[in-house]
Amino acid sequence: MNDRDSMPNILVIMTDQQRADTIGALGNPIIQTPALDRLVSGGTSFTSAYCPSPVCVASRCSFLLGEYPHQTGTISNTPMPQDRKSLMNFLNEAGYQTHGIGKMHFSPDSEKMWGFESRDLSEEGSGQDHYRDFIDQHGYDYIAATHGERSEFYYIPQPSQLPERLHHTKWVGDRTLDFLDRRDSSGPFFCWTSFIKPHPPFESPVPWNRLYRMIEMDLPYISPDNDQLLTYWNRLQNRYKYRDQGLDLNLVRVMKAAYYAAISFIDYNVGRILNQLEDEGILDETLILFTSDHGEFLGDYNCYGKRSFLDSAARIPLLVRYPTRFTPNTLCDQPVSLVDVLPTCFSVAGIEVQSQHIGTDLAEIASGKSDRDEIIGQLGQGATGLYALITRKFKYIYSAADQKEWLFRRLPNRFETRSLVGNPVFSHVVTAYRNRLIEWFKSDGYEQPIDGNQWRKFPSIPSVADDPDAEQIFQDGRSVSDRFPDGYSPKIDPTKPADFRAF
Repeated sequence: MNDRDSMPNILVIMTDQQRADTIGALGNPIIQTPALDRLVSGGTSFTSAYCPSPVCVASRCSFLLGEYPHQTGTISNTPMPQDRKSLMNFLNEAGYQTHGIGKMHFSPDSEKMWGFESRDLSEEGSGQDHYRDFIDQHGYDYIAATHGERSEFYYIPQPSQLPERLHHTKWVGDRTLDFLDRRDSSGPFFCWTSFIKPHPPFESPVPWNRLYRMIEMDLPYISPDNDQLLTYWNRLQNRYKYRDQGLDLNLVRVMKAAYYAAISFIDYNVGRILNQLEDEGILDETLILFTSDHGEFLGDYNCYGKRSFLDSAARIPLLVRYPTRFTPNTLCDQPVSLVDVLPTCFSVAGIEVQSQHIGTDLAEIASGKSDRDEIIGQLGQGATGLYALITRKFKYIYSAADQKEWLFRRLPNRFETRSLVGNPVFSHVVTAYRNRLIEWFKSDGYEQPIDGNQWRKFPSIPSVADDPDAEQIFQDGRSVSDRFPDGYSPKIDPTKPADFRAF
């Protein structure tokens, strides 16, 4: 049995769809993030952190299980395995009080406990949950889209329909403070605080929605050879997010201003949490990890959303504070992944890593004790599979839908501009990285995307339709039809609710 007195508390703070370059202390001159800056100065910042999969469910599943998507079987926004032990299961067995707050995105059962002793339930499209009840009890039951209007409005910046005191971001902060107040202080706790923002719609309450102005925002990065860097997923995603009918640079900068506002509002609530930990005298006794599940293009490459291994969509913030094991005010550029969070938590909790856990303790990586130099990523499989191998020097990407590969030299604070594939000087690097990724899959018994020593060729999939209104989708949520006046028949079919998990 572990010595409970020597086991630190663990607090994981996760956002949804936050890019890595949105922290003031790490080089963003515009965004205001004093709480995150405090974590940067007090801990280690992993500046080459990547999501295992650039979508919510698959990335969170890898985080929970400490395995890559091809091992968990969750390779997109598809159901998670229901019979596996999660990070919370192990910590709970070791004596931790475990609590979850906000968006977990457990699929297909959004109310699954999965090792949590308790949860404050709130999901984007689950209909009734604790946050929905909270809003209704305060007289806002008429609001159908508590997190902002989606569908055609998905990327249209919008003010929140709720006051600051009732907004979801504030609710997550409040529920975290409440847990810290009522927890069993006789033992350690694990708390996963999970914000839905800055995931679109980009909406914040007054006064946060006016914190930034369009004129302050940088233009998105669009390469002169932009089309050569896009995959099938980029084109499809732009279509169904209503963003493929021309470029409005003013609108894109308004989006960025609204996106930054959502992050600063989160930062304010992170500051409240840090202050309470400090007031209770347990700040230095708590392992704090701040991260996100994936990034957001935000107009870079004339793209929106995620579903890509370009840095805008796949590189994420990862800040770790625990003075006992992480040197304050330190940067680490070694590539790391969300699969590394589980072994990091296990290490401080005195739990033995199991054979299926693929990650590495982040403290070992930051201290130079680990010689690991590669991480991988995956989205989907079969005809639409997208795969990546990332090292300190290069990033290799392969798209089955396009039957195309890319190689980029990794340079600090630089966007990927042109692929090195096709340049004879780098042909040996392309071959080596392709072989390394294929051999990784083969060694794990994952043969689906490969044929011998090459990528498997799948039947071609249809390209995005020429008709600009084709392949559009609606994401209006399950409860919309219930909020029309009696006797009115909405066009939305209540028997076929929108499925947020798919998008």
